[in-house]
Order: sequence, then C-alpha cells, then structure tokens
Amino acid sequence: MPGEGTVRLTFLGGINEVGKNILALESDNDLIVVDFGLGFPDETQHGVDVVLPDVAWLAERRAKVRGIYITHGHEDHIGALPWLWADVRAPIHAPPLAAGLIAGKMREAGLGREVDIREFDPDSRPVLAAGDMTVEPFRVTHSIPDAVGFGITTPGGLIVHTGDFKFDPTPVDGKPTDIAAIEALSKRGVRLLISDCVHIETYGATPSERVVGATYEDVFAAASGRIIIATFASLIARIQQVIDVAHRHGRRVAPLGRSLVTNVQIAQDLGYLHDPGGVLVDERDAHRLPDNRIVYVVTGSQGEPMSVLSRIANRTHHEIEVHNRDTVVISATPIPGNETSVYRIIDQLFHQGAEVIYSSRARVHVSGHAGRDELRRMLDLVKPQHVAPTHGEYRHLSLYADLAREAGYRDDQIHLVVAGEVMEIGADGVRIVDRIETGRVFVEGRVLNAVDEATLVERDRMANEGIIVVAVAIDRGMDEVAGDPVIAPMGLVIELDDTVRSEMTIALRESLNRILARGPAEDAVLAQRVRSIAASYMFRGHRRRPAIRPVIVDVSSSHG
Repeated sequence: MPGEGTVRLTFLGGINEVGKNILALESDNDLIVVDFGLGFPDETQHGVDVVLPDVAWLAERRAKVRGIYITHGHEDHIGALPWLWADVRAPIHAPPLAAGLIAGKMREAGLGREVDIREFDPDSRPVLAAGDMTVEPFRVTHSIPDAVGFGITTPGGLIVHTGDFKFDPTPVDGKPTDIAAIEALSKRGVRLLISDCVHIETYGATPSERVVGATYEDVFAAASGRIIIATFASLIARIQQVIDVAHRHGRRVAPLGRSLVTNVQIAQDLGYLHDPGGVLVDERDAHRLPDNRIVYVVTGSQGEPMSVLSRIANRTHHEIEVHNRDTVVISATPIPGNETSVYRIIDQLFHQGAEVIYSSRARVHVSGHAGRDELRRMLDLVKPQHVAPTHGEYRHLSLYADLAREAGYRDDQIHLVVAGEVMEIGADGVRIVDRIETGRVFVEGRVLNAVDEATLVERDRMANEGIIVVAVAIDRGMDEVAGDPVIAPMGLVIELDDTVRSEMTIALRESLNRILARGPAEDAVLAQRVRSIAASYMFRGHRRRPAIRPVIVDVSSSHG
C-alpha cells in the first residue's frame, strides 16, 4: 500500500510499446485510471484482431477506483472500454468528442445503460475531484479534436500527464495547445512529468496538420479516377480535410467501414465534423457516381486484416475493385510492428494498377505527436522535478532520457519504467517499490481470451516452419503400437527425406512400445514422446523446427 504523503503509479500498458495506453495512480484510499486503450496485433500474432491490456490487478482494486480519465478519443486510449470496463465499472470522464465516441462504443457493446460517462470542457479549466486526488484537464493539440493532458494533484505531489500532444500553431479545429494552463501548473511546482515521446526520433517540430490539406489539393487535382483514402477511423481532423478538398474539386465523399461510418456520424452530431457543401454520401449512392466524382474514405491504414483497405487489396471487398485510374492514399504512418502488413497492401494495390501515395512519397500524413524540439519545449514549460517518458518503445524512452539529460536532469530524476513496475512518488523522490503481473488479452472476432501467448507462438511457428501431424494407433488391449505411425508434413519448405521418415517411424514405434510395456500410459504422455522424437529427427535431419501435432488413436479390440 502507498504510504501517507505518497502515490503509486503503475503502467498496465502503453510503455515500451505503442498502444494499449493505461495508467493507474493509487493512494491509500483511492485509485484513478488514465486512459483505457487497445493495441493492434503484430505480424507474429496470427488470427488476432485486437490486443487488450490485462486489468485483473485493477479489478481486484475495483472498490478504490474513483474514475477513468480519458485524454482523447483514439482507439489506443479508449478502445479497451467496451471489452473491459465491466471489470472496473468506474465513471468515465472525457472531453466531448471522446465522450461521444465512447458512448457509441458502449451502446454497441450492450453497456449503454450501465456506463456512467461524465463529459468535461477543458476550456473551462475544470477541477475534477477523485477522492484525495484532483484532475485538471488542459487542452493539447493532437490529430483528433478535444485532446487533453492532465494536471493531477496527489498526496505525493503534482503530476502532469501530457497525453498525446504537439504544438501545432495552426490546427485544423483552430484550438492550439493551452500553454497558459501548462504554465499555471508549472508555477505550483510539478513533482513528475509523464510525457508522450513516440515521435522523438524526428528532429525539429512536427509539421502542422494543414500541410496535409495542401498535399490533398495536389492529389485531387491530378487524379482522373476514383480516390480512396485510408486513415484511422477516429482521425476526425483528417476526414474534415478530405471533405473540404473534395468540395473544392467537385467530388462526393463516402465513408466505408463500420467504425469509420459510426465515428463520422457521431462527430457530425456533436459539431466536430462539418459538411457545409453536402458532399458526404452513403456507400450505395456513391456507386451511381462517375469515377472522377467520388472519394472513398476507408479503414485499414495499418494493414488490419479485416479492414476495408485490406479487403480491397485482397480483392475480397463486396463492392470495390481497384481500377487502373484509381488513386489510393494511405494517410498514416505504420505503427511499429505493422510495417510488413502495410507495405504488402501497397504492393498489392500497385499490382492491380492503382497509383498509391503514402508517407514515403508525399506528405499525406503528419504525426499527431511532438517532435524532439516540442518535447524539449514541454519539458521547459513544465519544469518538473522528475520525468518519466511514456507512449513509446524502449528506443523512444531512451532517446527521451538523453533529451532530459541535455536539459540538465540527472539520471536519478529520469525514470524509464516497464509495464508492471510500481513507482512511488513523494516528497523524498521517485523510486520503484514493487512489480505486478501484467499481460495481454487477445481478441479474435468477438471472442475474448480466445488464445494465449503459447498458442500464438505455435501459430507463428507453423507459419514460418510448417507443421507435421504424427498419427499413432494404439491397441490398448495389447498395450502396443498398432502398425506404423503415419507422418503427414504440411507447409514445410523442404521435402521430408525418406531416410529421416523411416528412422523417425522406427524410433517412434520402438519408444512408444517401451513406454506401453511398463503398463497403461495416458495419451498426454505418449503425445509428448511423439513430439520430442519427431522434433529431434526434424532438426537433426533437416535443421528445421516445425510444429509437431501428435494424434493418438485408440484402436483397441477384444482378445481372447
């Protein structure tokens, strides 16, 4: 338990990784959570659609949780709520757009009547009470409207959490980062700054979102056929730019993808997305328009297997096939781990004759995150006693530590933590005092916990090395192997050598008969021996490590 005059911080995700952002702040009597995000599967997580944080530790402390405080409406900050909120059941505090997006998600999950969503206006400088802590939102610029950071007053001191931010002087929504609010927090003395750092590898400042609009103008002017733009479903500012440019070029805009269609409707209803020219159309109406008069905005900028863009690229979409004159814009930068999937889709689209424009070719995307100079500016504005970077892989955290040293911070003031480490903060400093179990929860389709880490390792192994099924018939009446084991390789990159197959067959039969000679043996024991022998022969004979799948068949017959 935290001591008097201290608070403990535990990252359950969002550190040493990009995505799954969730942070717990715990005092003696109270606990608050900042963000509740999901992650996207990487190339090794075959079949997985969504990766969630493990909130078992939070669920054990459910009675202490005073609220969940949301920085903005991107999936990596709100996407786990429909899946895992029921484990915590705390009120959700969010800025208006995020609140609207969350409400839509919770209704879809059948939780709309149960969840308590409390909207706040960051421009009013609210002070939100949370037991013996208070939370003060301040506006920051990001790639979605209504993004905020938090000033959190705790028994261990004032903590500033930047959320995802940059200092965009000309944001699409006209609402820049509230520097005055940050300076006001700084004057009160900040014990710890928790800073976004994922874009630290970019020197200088991140360009304004408005430069993307200029690129869109060029793309729309040059395109003679359909335009297909892939972006994040929650990147409302980017969708607004598409609408504005489409209107100037006489095109209509059709959103495709359930999450994107839903978010567009919510953003319109809340006044965050404007369509004064009436260019938005339904997918069904879009098909009646000439190719040079339509823009599709679709999901799939990260290569997600079931997204609209993936299905178009794989030629499995029910309505859209790529034409030679089509222009496809991928308006995003691949999240680390997704590069292979994204570039595979780009290759497929080129092969089908599309002109594909992506971040390596043109400024069709700018990050919503601060570059190195902006991160230093935030550090200089806040003037914290201690710093802890978050929202980045380890190289990002390490580079941020270098930046902090350049700014005059000592190593004992810079804290690089991993998920599960518990930081205690108080008047005498910041230190690691504990470590809790953290993990990942995998979703396939609509099934939670469908697979575990071991299953994913096996799937990856099958994908890379193939699989060998070894079927063995056991006569339980005689306690012996009936006939030769059947060895069926699938997906191997090499032919199974006849000598290896013969030697493996003999070794299997002899080894299993020795086990059975000692008395009845469970199928699990026999299967483990099959797995061990087959793996050994495959490595010795071919230097391969395929997945081995034993099948034990009981062919007992009566004897007498």
